[in-house]
Amino acid sequence: MSRLDKNGLLEAATRIFEAQPDPSGAADLVSAKGSVVVEDDPKQFKAAFKRLKKVDGYRWIVINREDLFLANSLSIGSKAGIMDAGGKVLKAADQPRKR
Repeated sequence: MSRLDKNGLLEAATRIFEAQPDPSGAADLVSAKGSVVVEDDPKQFKAAFKRLKKVDGYRWIVINREDLFLANSLSIGSKAGIMDAGGKVLKAADQPRKR
């Protein structure tokens, strides 16, 4: 699979998760499987995980597969799962924290 830009990843995530835009703006998308943030720029991964930490429920970030090693270390403590544009789970999402 070729590297996708943010719009390409957003389209893929919408299809994979059967998601809708998040009306609250806390995430990019929401679905029955949780909240989703889409990021194609590895320089923005830290901000994306920070955004997800504020979201309740299951959290996912959709990235280009080749960026996994950059994203994985930033995901520690976020409880967020990582998925590629093809729908493959690269890192499972942890159970949400009780607040």
